[in-house]
Amino acid sequence: MTALAEEVAPVAYKPVSEPGSDLDEVLWQAWKAMDLPEGYRAEIIEGSIEVSPTGRRRHTVLIGRLRRALDVHLTGSGYAVHNDGNVIHRQKAWVPDLFVAPLDLDEIPDEDGLGVDSAGVEMVVEVASPGHRNLQRDRVRKRREYARAGIPVYVIVDDFDDEGAVLVLTSPDPKKAKYADEHRVPYGTDAVIPEGPAKGFAVGKAIVGS
Repeated sequence: MTALAEEVAPVAYKPVSEPGSDLDEVLWQAWKAMDLPEGYRAEIIEGSIEVSPTGRRRHTVLIGRLRRALDVHLTGSGYAVHNDGNVIHRQKAWVPDLFVAPLDLDEIPDEDGLGVDSAGVEMVVEVASPGHRNLQRDRVRKRREYARAGIPVYVIVDDFDDEGAVLVLTSPDPKKAKYADEHRVPYGTDAVIPEGPAKGFAVGKAIVGS
């Protein structure tokens, strides 16, 4: 994937709904029919389908470190860290960089069998990518979407927040589409998950260090 291809992504696709049609249903059917080339993913985020490429090397490194450390932390808990999967909520579809859910994802299927039901997801993690649109997606649009879905913990690992910071969001309010509790921790200090299966897990220097 070239740097140019990454910089122009994601592409937002907004179908025009016909009079009397339901936009959510139109988007849902369009998303289900998409056949993307390898290395791309499509998500339904706040009224549009967004297509974006896989991340750069740094993005892959951070996800790998997080996954390995979370695997150890969750051992024996009945939960596991997953990636490359669709999280579904009311005809919305997201592909978090990582999410914590039951070890056996067959326990939380969505109705169409296309992914997992967000009601069974305990935590999502996004590693921020460069570019205004990418940052707005993780910091703003997905933040609202995950809160609407009632996902208990949302973690953003953000190289582009000053000199780097981890944002831990908890206490979602689905009606207001916001998280009531927000804890921002600059790189160099441990950001500790306060609740859920990953409670006590620390995103620290061993993970975010260059």
